[in-house]
Amino acid sequence: MIIDKLKRPVRDLRISVTDKCNFRCHYCMPEEIFGHKYEFLSKDKILTFEETIRLVKLFVQLGVHKIRITGGEPLLRQELDVLVKMLSSVSGIADIALTTNGYFLKEKAETLRNAGLKRLTISLDTLDPQLFKKTVGRQLELHRVLAGIEQAVELGFSPIKINTVLQRDVNDKEILKLADFAKNNGHIIRFIEYMDVGNLNGWRMDHVVPAQEIIEVISSKWSIEPIDKNYKGEVANRYRYVDGSGEFGIIASVTQPFCGDCTRARLSADGKIYTCLFASTGFDIMTPMREGASENKLFEILQSLWLERSDRYSEERLSFPDTSSERKVEMYQIGG
Repeated sequence: MIIDKLKRPVRDLRISVTDKCNFRCHYCMPEEIFGHKYEFLSKDKILTFEETIRLVKLFVQLGVHKIRITGGEPLLRQELDVLVKMLSSVSGIADIALTTNGYFLKEKAETLRNAGLKRLTISLDTLDPQLFKKTVGRQLELHRVLAGIEQAVELGFSPIKINTVLQRDVNDKEILKLADFAKNNGHIIRFIEYMDVGNLNGWRMDHVVPAQEIIEVISSKWSIEPIDKNYKGEVANRYRYVDGSGEFGIIASVTQPFCGDCTRARLSADGKIYTCLFASTGFDIMTPMREGASENKLFEILQSLWLERSDRYSEERLSFPDTSSERKVEMYQIGG
């Protein structure tokens, strides 16, 4: 088993398949920066499906058995179902999941399901149609996301996970409404503390709605209790409704860092390896691969990256708040 300097194995690989997104959420891709003139990666600068699979097979040798497809917005990548089918045929991969904003899900859920996609996570920060438009920075319709979720459920993607980034004075008053929506529809909502990912969102600690406050709000309406995590390294703290009507999670990487259990590596669309969500730089694996590096050489590179890994940014941020000002990779490049 390959472990890093903090004795953490690599088990999960998050694959960003595009840097493009149809949303302009201010905490990720604000419109004032990513307007119509912004130049995203050209096709030749993005990993092909074949190159991606080549790297996945090497990561499996290191210990990876779970894949999550991200973006940008991954459903903007043409023929994504082809990649899912290729991934599902890789020996050693036990789970393939997708994180999406859900806007194009109704049209694409069936082909993805048939290709071998096992699980879905939908990013959804509000159930208010007008706040939704404001949050995503475009005149887009919330009902399309909700219709995509309904379609996914009909196809057997259940339970669906809903990811909600909570921000003070933005959507913090919707905690109960969102929890109720997930609870009544058999989904598992995960409230996420607003993180200082990237350099564009003007993050401040007073924008964060801490986990303890979320617990207090939910417990004001329902009786809840904590439950064990599904596996070591799971990022969400889990809670169940005492009446047996479901569960929810809280991802508290700001106030309760979980770096010590992190087993995730990230592969960006332009072929860079990141060993932390808050990394400032990634290792360019695309260049040696396209220059003819052998499987052994590529494996040695990936193995060395993980063996030398000592990232624990969230823990350092909690101890040394000034750390949050350091330059970091943008979230749209590695999918969170």
